[in-house]
Amino acid sequence: MFYWLIELSNTFPPWLGALRTALNVFRYITFRTGGAVVTGALFVFLFGPWIIDHLRLRQGKGQPIRLDGPQSHIIAKKGTPTMGGLMILSGLVVSTLLWANPLNPYVWIVLAVTLGFGFVGFYDDYLKVTKQTAGGFGGKLRLLLEGLIALAACYALVKLGRDVSSTSLAIPFFKELVVNFGWFFVIFGAFVIVGAGNAVNLTDGLDGLAIVPVMIASASFGLIAYLVGNAVFSDYLQINYVAGTGELAVLCGAVLGAGLGFLWFNAPPASIFMGDTGSLALGGMLGSVAVAVKHEIVLAVIGGLFVLEAVSVIVQVVSFKMTGKRVFKMAPIHHHFEQLGWTEPQIVIRFWIISVMLALAGLSTLKLR
Repeated sequence: MFYWLIELSNTFPPWLGALRTALNVFRYITFRTGGAVVTGALFVFLFGPWIIDHLRLRQGKGQPIRLDGPQSHIIAKKGTPTMGGLMILSGLVVSTLLWANPLNPYVWIVLAVTLGFGFVGFYDDYLKVTKQTAGGFGGKLRLLLEGLIALAACYALVKLGRDVSSTSLAIPFFKELVVNFGWFFVIFGAFVIVGAGNAVNLTDGLDGLAIVPVMIASASFGLIAYLVGNAVFSDYLQINYVAGTGELAVLCGAVLGAGLGFLWFNAPPASIFMGDTGSLALGGMLGSVAVAVKHEIVLAVIGGLFVLEAVSVIVQVVSFKMTGKRVFKMAPIHHHFEQLGWTEPQIVIRFWIISVMLALAGLSTLKLR
């Protein structure tokens, strides 16, 4: 919405030149990204308490705690409301609509994936709360819905690209090494988006554990989107130039700001849980941004913590089915460290540190080509 101030400034008479120059700052993605961060954070700060009180009143007993999870959670986290993702999504959407270019198709595609995954997660949370069970609706149906949303988004992204790079996978550390998947890229891209959504969902198990790595990944991909969408910078760094994707930096800034606001209430001991509403939506957002800017493999590096959490669950399930033995004391892996005696703050902060290191490693691939 603020982006239209650029067009408005062009209608000012010459004697209002100073005002025209002032409004010209809205032309810069960096300025609008900063505005999106501040707006997202302020929105959640201001309306967060009201949302929490409303959810607590509606949910009564709060989010059901897994009986097969750590026993300490049954007492310490009982009664805490869930669906905190609504706080993040509301701040994200408001901030993005205010600061992003409303004519940019990449913004709308990523927003559609984010809200679509958020709706799937919301329905799952709704069933858990109303039925007071740790299980929502069927996993196969949930994956089917996520897959359909992701397939539609990837098809739209490929059609936007209109060249061979839109269906190609770039390999980090190499200047010109790309693998052209053709239209099979739509399926590959959908797999990336669905995988990212569920990986973040699995990570969301401790107070503050998921939201900070999401913010770190969002900030990293905000920078990548800005560079990929800039012809000069992308040429200098020898990365694929994708016109229009720079505007996704604004959306990533909105996620960063809304995440900061949410962390204020989600810090231990949490006043509210993100729930599937937030974790699926944020994971889907990261996956769709990675596909849009052609940095799918880099997402696996920057979001390595999410990959580790997902792999730990897969390894645990496969090992138990094949051998009857468990590799970890409990999965996802953050629960394994709980069983080893690590305190919740120790696990959370150490995982944050790992996320920062992985983000730096992922960003280094931009120059090492």
